[in-house]
Amino acid sequence: MEQSYIQKHLRFNFTVNVLDGAFFGVGLGFASYVTVLPLFINTLTDSTILIGLVPALHTVGFLLPQLFTAGRVARLPRYKPMVLWMTLHERWPFLGLAIVALLAPTLGTEITLFFTFAMILTQSFGGGFTATAWQSMISKIMPAGRRGTFFGIQGAAANLVSGFSSILAGIILVSFAYPGNYALSFFLAAVGMVFSFISLGLTREPERPVAAESISRNHSWANVRTILARDFNFRWYLIARLLGHFGWMALGFFTIYAVRAFDMDAQTAGFMTGVMLFANTAANPLLGWVGDTLSHRRVFIMGALLMGLASIIALAAPQLEWFYLVFAIGGLGNAVMWTTAMSFTVEFGTEEERPYYIGMSGTLTGPAALAAPIIGGWLVDAVNFQTMFILAAATAFLTAFVLQFLVREPRPRQRLSPVQMAEAAP
Repeated sequence: MEQSYIQKHLRFNFTVNVLDGAFFGVGLGFASYVTVLPLFINTLTDSTILIGLVPALHTVGFLLPQLFTAGRVARLPRYKPMVLWMTLHERWPFLGLAIVALLAPTLGTEITLFFTFAMILTQSFGGGFTATAWQSMISKIMPAGRRGTFFGIQGAAANLVSGFSSILAGIILVSFAYPGNYALSFFLAAVGMVFSFISLGLTREPERPVAAESISRNHSWANVRTILARDFNFRWYLIARLLGHFGWMALGFFTIYAVRAFDMDAQTAGFMTGVMLFANTAANPLLGWVGDTLSHRRVFIMGALLMGLASIIALAAPQLEWFYLVFAIGGLGNAVMWTTAMSFTVEFGTEEERPYYIGMSGTLTGPAALAAPIIGGWLVDAVNFQTMFILAAATAFLTAFVLQFLVREPRPRQRLSPVQMAEAAP
């Protein structure tokens, strides 16, 4: 009964959840953790530490809380109510940022900084506390042979519209006076989040039976220990994820290296960023489909090899033009960390255990996500870029080795025939 309901509403759920991702991307473009928010904080302080904390807090806030909601998620017959409640806390802070920006001259620098970081922390951790329930819901309403395709198309849609809204944000920042420019940009981010929430709320999810032992709260953490003790395949996967954060850390240093080593100007940097964004956007749905058809593990291996290759090319590049290839390959590899990592993670364990696997893959690898850019930056300052690129390439190739020789496919591949693929297509 549950599977027939899922198949009946598959196309509708696929569409509304891609729209959710697209509108979410609109919001993130207007309040980008890479550009707009750091620029706003730069108007309040000269501290590079505080400015550099913004993208790090976003990543860590998303990853660390995931395991702490796994027990509660595992006890739910329907995930959607929890998703909608928790996701409010990763959306309303954008309206809070708009109010804080508008009142910045009245509040003063220190109070504005305090409330800005309070909003950033609330939004980031709100996403983290939503993530396990959301991924569990998506894994439930999307059949195994469609998850990678869904995550890929959703990611591509989010990246594409985020690029356009980022451009509009740049126009707003130079066209309006401070602080109204930032307040307007953050307000438009909040509007995007409202439409994203509406789209998400349209999701149709059936109830599922909940095992009696899952209802016990004491069973939750015992289940985590049991899974880690018995599932050596998942332990190796976690090791690969940990190594992967170091293999992917070079992405954050390609631009600054090209500027310092080859005097890359701002216009060329914009073109390079566009190449990476285009490669990432184009790769997301393709990698998702390939993973669904062949193997998400194999796609993950390919992504790790690509990231290692990007670091090697950056290290050996004799002239600036080579960095177009570096950014293109980096964009392809970066797509793997979204589409493939989530699609592969949900293949481990049973449906009842899935929230624990999702939670562990986020929380237990979160510290590495924070440590990797810090260690990379320290290596650049203390030694040189070349040493950092060598470490990134080595750990990327080691990630591929672990995935190839130590991680097995969690379950037999469920290949769909061309007819089944056509029937399941959105």
